[in-house]
Amino acid sequence: MTVLSRMPKAVLFDLDGTLIDSAPDIREALNETLAMEGVAPFDLQTVKHLVGGGVQVLIERAFRRRGLPLSPQDCERIAARFVATYEPRATKLTDLTPGAREAVDGVKALGAKTGVVTNKPEAATRAILAHYGLADPMDIVIGGDAGPKKKPAPDLLLLAAKQLGFDPAECLFVGDSENDVEAAKAAFMPVAALENGYTALASSDLGADILLSRVDDLLRHLPQKVSS
Repeated sequence: MTVLSRMPKAVLFDLDGTLIDSAPDIREALNETLAMEGVAPFDLQTVKHLVGGGVQVLIERAFRRRGLPLSPQDCERIAARFVATYEPRATKLTDLTPGAREAVDGVKALGAKTGVVTNKPEAATRAILAHYGLADPMDIVIGGDAGPKKKPAPDLLLLAAKQLGFDPAECLFVGDSENDVEAAKAAFMPVAALENGYTALASSDLGADILLSRVDDLLRHLPQKVSS
């Protein structure tokens, strides 16, 4: 088992597929949106492979998977409709992933800062965190609409580290997909990845520094005090 040599000063979490299992609600909203365009629905496992790049990327991937053309204007229009469909129902079928609450509480108990860095818009992210009682423990929440490029670019992670006042190397990012790992690697930030996340890749192929069977498995890989 890999144990980090130094306790991170901050542990940053991805949201979808990491702290929450949101794919069921995303699937319902996506299929309802696509039905209005005459596009066939997707099953749950496929949707897990479509998410991860933000709403417009989700729509682009859905149309590409069906072999259908999609103009930038139509993509923007359909993405807006998806958001309007998804946000009111974002917690109907969604739940915390196993060990999510324990992981956040455990990291806080060790004295580290905690935060969420996601491609999902910040307002929706904060509403979901509040619904599950995870808003208050977070020292920072960075959404995909913060301004910088979304993951897999490193920009959102770099912004989070900067706002917390830490070097990226002093933080740890916990995600579940290739977008998460790629973003962390580009930010020179250590990264842990959940097995069986929202990705078509095998977990062993993600290239993460640490693989987790569930989120609170993270605690076994951390030293027992924050590095000075």
